[in-house]
Amino acid sequence: MEPVMAIAIGLLYSAAIFLMLRRSIVKLVIGLMLLTNAANLLIFTSAGMTRGAPPLIPEGMLAPEGVVADPLPQAVVLTAIVIAFGVLAFAVVLIRRAYEIVKADDLDKMKDTDT
Repeated sequence: MEPVMAIAIGLLYSAAIFLMLRRSIVKLVIGLMLLTNAANLLIFTSAGMTRGAPPLIPEGMLAPEGVVADPLPQAVVLTAIVIAFGVLAFAVVLIRRAYEIVKADDLDKMKDTDT
């Protein structure tokens, strides 16, 4: 399963970088979101793709029984998803305001404006 995930992560990274190098600001934001999704998948894959029980310790025991899932990568990815959503919301508002002022989606045209 890890080789398939590595290929998927590589494709997501390459698509994200391709979109971020375009001149359209909308494509830049879509590329940024693909980049965050690829980073989240990379964290999950590097933590190991093993299925396990929740890391709960039964009463009277000192350690969990059997194979348990590692909660740290899940917590990191959950935090990254929330941060990425906040960045996306900010970027959408910023793009909308920039388009209202400049009336263009092209980053080069936005750079040359004096408004």
